[in-house]
Amino acid sequence: MGVDLGYRGQGLGLPESGPGSIAPIGRRVGALLIDWALCLLVSYALLSGGTAQATGNWALVVFFAVSVVTVGTVGCTPGKLLLKLRVISERGGRLGLPRVVLRSVLLLIVIPAVVWDRDTRGLHDRLSGSVQIRI
Repeated sequence: MGVDLGYRGQGLGLPESGPGSIAPIGRRVGALLIDWALCLLVSYALLSGGTAQATGNWALVVFFAVSVVTVGTVGCTPGKLLLKLRVISERGGRLGLPRVVLRSVLLLIVIPAVVWDRDTRGLHDRLSGSVQIRI
């Protein structure tokens, strides 16, 4: 017989479904793709001079800046807002600036974002004490 580990987010005190529950993986990936596309567009149009290598490099800088500013102030990036997601502290409420910066740096490294726990939180979220929820 298997051990009942409960639903995703139960250990964090989150509801099983609906607003406030753990954000589904598909939505999180979709939000990331929207954010990345916006960053590529801004980088290509305003910063890179039209070269592919420069566009990619500048997109990383823009992605970091957008992530820190938007998650640090309103709790979500443009992509997360469109897909009705928010990043909060494990204890509820907004993340402080140091944790937002740590989360953003780890997200840029990519590897922490693809290592998940039982709640499908990436290592970048675990190390920064954050969780992505539905709004």
